[in-house]
Amino acid sequence: MFQVDLDLIWYRDWLFSIPACEIPKAGSYVVPEVGVYSVVIVRGSDGDIRAFHNSCRHRGSVLCKSKKGTGAKLVCPYHQWTYELDGRLLWARDMGPDFDATKHGLKPVHCRHLSGMVYICLAEDAPPLEELAAETARYLAPHDLENSKVAFESTIIENGNWKLVWENNRECYHCAGNHPSLCRTFPEDPRTIGNDGSGEIAGLQQQHSARCEAAGAPSAYKIAELGDWRFVRTPLLDTAESYSMDGRVAVTKPNSSLPFRDGGALLKFKYPGCWTHFLSDHILLFRVTPISATQSEVCTKWLVHKDAVEGQDYDLKRLTEVWIATNDEDREVVENNQRGIRSPAYQPGPSSPTHEGDNIQFVDWYAATMIRAITGTASPLAAE
Repeated sequence: MFQVDLDLIWYRDWLFSIPACEIPKAGSYVVPEVGVYSVVIVRGSDGDIRAFHNSCRHRGSVLCKSKKGTGAKLVCPYHQWTYELDGRLLWARDMGPDFDATKHGLKPVHCRHLSGMVYICLAEDAPPLEELAAETARYLAPHDLENSKVAFESTIIENGNWKLVWENNRECYHCAGNHPSLCRTFPEDPRTIGNDGSGEIAGLQQQHSARCEAAGAPSAYKIAELGDWRFVRTPLLDTAESYSMDGRVAVTKPNSSLPFRDGGALLKFKYPGCWTHFLSDHILLFRVTPISATQSEVCTKWLVHKDAVEGQDYDLKRLTEVWIATNDEDREVVENNQRGIRSPAYQPGPSSPTHEGDNIQFVDWYAATMIRAITGTASPLAAE
């Protein structure tokens, strides 16, 4: 089943990979891995961001051995075949007079740069991305990813299937009993993020959305027809401004143009690979990658304004402590869940219609996506 998930979802869909600011100059690269695929995402001399399979066109060696770095060219460590940053083969020693370098450029991977977020797709034919691109540009307009930098990065392995990671992420039914730091600022009311199965939106959420919209920050609940992505801007608790232990902003030099600090959090998810939180002072990017049937990698990046100075504009411990603790608590929750469902005695129980509407939505998305992939239909209803 894990291999089917890879083949029909992870190897076919658009996957968030990195913030564009992580590769700020020509030759900067990052190497993400998804299943058996290794990919090089690199910024070219023309400033464009491209992606290629991390495999030399000669004998297949990886080109980039490290997870990230910078180089004037992409050079294979095996026989030094040398590629331009746009994938063209520039030099291959002693290949004979009939060798045509133009036929041996790097194999490209679909790559799109959406308002500071870089997505890749491993499929031969990538699915449409235009609507997500347009909505990303609209909702992220007040949040300056391009002029940000990664202040801190955390990568953990959760001993649980990737779908359990998502199911845990999709509800806050578990928050009060597991996330004391996060619950200082994040609202547990499922109606604030449209997580109530009734579809009701809390009055406070409606007021907050109207206030932010009036200030030029798109905030209303928006979900894709296929259910694979969603935006909504939710208020934080009381007068909280950010995810910090005291509720105040964690960065005094913000990377947003919001005219007030208590702008809440713009929550975005894009199945199957990422969820994100955009606050008035900083940005949190979460990426999940399946490792095995019972292991998932969760990478979190904290983005601040590129000119923010650590120790002056922000304290790293204060910036990161809430979500470092929350991620570790979620890891334990997911691992306990994985251990429990492996029991032959496990039988799924009902979902809470009040708190687990987004879990139902995730499962519906997963099932519909698999049906479409298996049957080759445009809609799961057509398959029925």
